[in-house]
Amino acid sequence: MASNGFQGKILHIDLTEKEITVEEPDASFYRKYPGGPSQAVYYALKEIPKDVKPLDPSNVFIISSAVLVGTPGPSTPRVTISAKSPLTGAIGKSEAGGFWGAEFKSTGHDALVISGKAEDPCFIAIKDEKITINPANELWGKTTKEVEEILKDEYGKSSNVLQIGPAGENEVRYANVCNDLAHFNGRNGMGAVMGSKNLKAIVVDGSKNTSCKDKSRAAEITRWVAKNRDEDPRSAGLHEAGTPGGITSVNASGWLPTKNWQEGQFEKADQIGSEAMEEILVNRKGCYSCPVQCKRVVEIKNDDLEVDPDYGGPEYESLGSLGSNLGIGDIKLVSKANELCNKYTIDTISFGMTLSFAMHCYEECLLDQEDTGGYKLEFGNEEVLLPLIRETARGEGFGKQLAKGSARLAEEIGKEAQPLLREVKGQEIPMHDPRVKTGLGLQYAISGVGADHWAAQHDPYFTDDESLGTSTLHALGIMDSISERGLGAEKVRFFYYTNMLTLMYDNLGACVFGVVARGIVPLDKFISLVRSVTGWNTNLWELLKTGERAANMMRLFNLREGFGKEDDRIPEIFFEDFSGGPLGGEKAINRDKFKEAIEKYYQMAGWDEKGRPLEGKLDELGIPKRIRPEG
Repeated sequence: MASNGFQGKILHIDLTEKEITVEEPDASFYRKYPGGPSQAVYYALKEIPKDVKPLDPSNVFIISSAVLVGTPGPSTPRVTISAKSPLTGAIGKSEAGGFWGAEFKSTGHDALVISGKAEDPCFIAIKDEKITINPANELWGKTTKEVEEILKDEYGKSSNVLQIGPAGENEVRYANVCNDLAHFNGRNGMGAVMGSKNLKAIVVDGSKNTSCKDKSRAAEITRWVAKNRDEDPRSAGLHEAGTPGGITSVNASGWLPTKNWQEGQFEKADQIGSEAMEEILVNRKGCYSCPVQCKRVVEIKNDDLEVDPDYGGPEYESLGSLGSNLGIGDIKLVSKANELCNKYTIDTISFGMTLSFAMHCYEECLLDQEDTGGYKLEFGNEEVLLPLIRETARGEGFGKQLAKGSARLAEEIGKEAQPLLREVKGQEIPMHDPRVKTGLGLQYAISGVGADHWAAQHDPYFTDDESLGTSTLHALGIMDSISERGLGAEKVRFFYYTNMLTLMYDNLGACVFGVVARGIVPLDKFISLVRSVTGWNTNLWELLKTGERAANMMRLFNLREGFGKEDDRIPEIFFEDFSGGPLGGEKAINRDKFKEAIEKYYQMAGWDEKGRPLEGKLDELGIPKRIRPEG
């Protein structure tokens, strides 16, 4: 039954049997699982068989919106996709902004659970209660813009399209899922799972508003953000420079990932940062109901290189993974590479990191031109970037090897390649170095999805008593500043609390760039927003518990699939000092202290010495026994 903030319906589609059913959970279900990963991982535990192969029809593909999505609240566009990951074999969990989540919710559904596999390529169309499974043979093989134009012509300009490109069709292990051409459920390979089901797209067009207990109060908070955006350094910086603003500052500090993390400074960093992007920047955009507007839109019309602005523009992560970490310092080329990844739905981080790993192997003579299909995989070789993106998307040539991800590629090359890997649980690390902010190391190690830079908040926002993090999260009990590089109990506590906080944001549909500590909306206003939408007499404690519940359910899924304490690790390079630059000869993480920090986290989280949640902790969180794995 619908209630404030929810439509009250979970849609189930079996592609094998072509069966469509609707589940109507009671109100208590939504209060425990308000959306995002809390809801998605609940269904993953419930519906995905143990030990299933990720690309088998028995894997289940789950899409969950959240309580704040589709409301007037600020920065609340997020939609979560979950399945067993073909990249890691662990739980897959990926969030995206954009507009699809709000439109999907307006069809009268809160989540979509897709099982089985269609006999032939298909797409799903959802227009309120009218739900159809349609042939997609003419869409298969087309790029994202081609598909978007075809489906919008058929279903109307007000419809929104969630889809995969050729990389998803060809089951690239790190294929993304795209909405509105420039918003992505990235990492973890959710696009490959969608492709394995012969599912090309899901087009939605709804007419049902999400009811709010106090709609005017929710809209008032959004107006407050719009009014104060330019006065807050976090939101002002994101609007003005976007995430690319971090390239030159990180480089100056000496920890910009360069040449497969062998170096921390890139001599051409100023040629791929936000200032260089100004030459090709044509617009700033944002997601549904977001006054921050942090997205970059770039365009190039040169005869030899064109970039379509409909695909947005590269973020910090893409500029690092496709730029500095490959030794490439050309903003136009990197923007074109980003556009191709968006066309084909390739994760830019995993592709860039896998290619940088292959380049490192090539320079160490572990690969040669015979192995690479004739490509000279030298750092800085601009000629290989675009062709290899195309080959990867199509599963051709050396791209077929790159499509496996770096961990699988390393297994084929041999043990000599293992020291060159930069991954956790099989997922390539993003462009943040835990040697300068050790909380990121805990995120990489303990996150259920593999290396993830938004499993919790980032250390630099908490390094003095007046810093933007410390001063805004007193309600969490974070009263004192922390050291960026510490690994004591206070750092572990910081990670434990802000991991719950960040998952809480995901569960409610909020973007971390809109809420504290990284964004402008303070906790009191955020809790007020949840109350104004739902009418619940809720508080921070109850909502944080949704985050802790999600973290423990992800842990249960991974334990069931064979992951354990030994997988809570970071790449070996982070136990080594930086090489060159202002940090040269410094900053190695102490191995013993890091191990102690992991063990301390287990204790704080209510897990045993092997990293298994204690039965009492699961009981305290109210996780049903029917979804807990045996043993």
